[in-house]
Amino acid sequence: MPRVAVTFPYFDFFPELRAELSERYPGTKFPTHRRVLEGQELIDFLQGHDTAVIGVQRYDEAVLKACPDLKVISLCSAGVDHIDPALLKKYGIKMWWQAGINRVSVSELAVSYMVLALRRIHEFSSILRAGQWGGPVGFGTDLRGKTVGVHGVGHIGKAVIELLQGYGVHILASDRIDVSDVAAGFPNVEVVGPEEMWARSDVLTIHLSKNATTIGLYDAAVLDQLKPGAVIVNCARGGMFDEDALAERLESGRIAAAAFDVYAIEPANGSRLLTLPTFFGSPHIGATTRESWGAMLRSGMHGIEHAYEPQPGVYPFD
Repeated sequence: MPRVAVTFPYFDFFPELRAELSERYPGTKFPTHRRVLEGQELIDFLQGHDTAVIGVQRYDEAVLKACPDLKVISLCSAGVDHIDPALLKKYGIKMWWQAGINRVSVSELAVSYMVLALRRIHEFSSILRAGQWGGPVGFGTDLRGKTVGVHGVGHIGKAVIELLQGYGVHILASDRIDVSDVAAGFPNVEVVGPEEMWARSDVLTIHLSKNATTIGLYDAAVLDQLKPGAVIVNCARGGMFDEDALAERLESGRIAAAAFDVYAIEPANGSRLLTLPTFFGSPHIGATTRESWGAMLRSGMHGIEHAYEPQPGVYPFD
């Protein structure tokens, strides 16, 4: 029988799943507070357990070396950029992760942010909060009729394309793999390379995995390839954008607006981007719905007995 330790507090929000997990694996250990366990506190908590159900904690070498009983890490998170597969392999630890499990919540958020940024809703709201009403602030613009670039056409990118069907947009789909099968299912989807997508998109939405090929991808040189006046939405992962370069282009108007849910450093309090009127930010809430977290917790429970050996350099670690 696996000896399970849950090292993050989200099961507290789903008492029925906590009870189900405890019944399936008697003696499952849960944290007694709603702080994420780290460092020595995490090491102490894991002692005597061979299975950890985790969120977005980083299990570095210090933790793995100090927990010789640990043999399985089952992820409830939607991404794996906090996991080092080489370390897991070194210490003989299997892992579980399910791709795209939060695709409905994240895709809905991304499309809503397109409308929010184009309509300048955050700017108008700030005017109202400041005790003003209207004034010479200009206009927003409709999503309908725009060209939308979707960079990354995996589970979430496909869900975004599906949601956009009612908006009367033309979609440019770009990925490093062949996504012509996705385009074939929609009359308004065109498969293009990234350079063409950047040059033609009125709205650009990012749905790439965070890995060696995408970290720092959107640097100043790439941002300057975007269509002047474009709007950017990033509900994927932080670290793919040079945020200072983005801030400069938002300040100059070269990029009209951006709406981000993720940042290079999180928490992002104090980020330069958050001071700009044409930037809307949220605190990594893409999967923060009851539906998504319920599904992710169930996935973590499933992975206790279905973990596999991670392979460095193989998706999603490429």
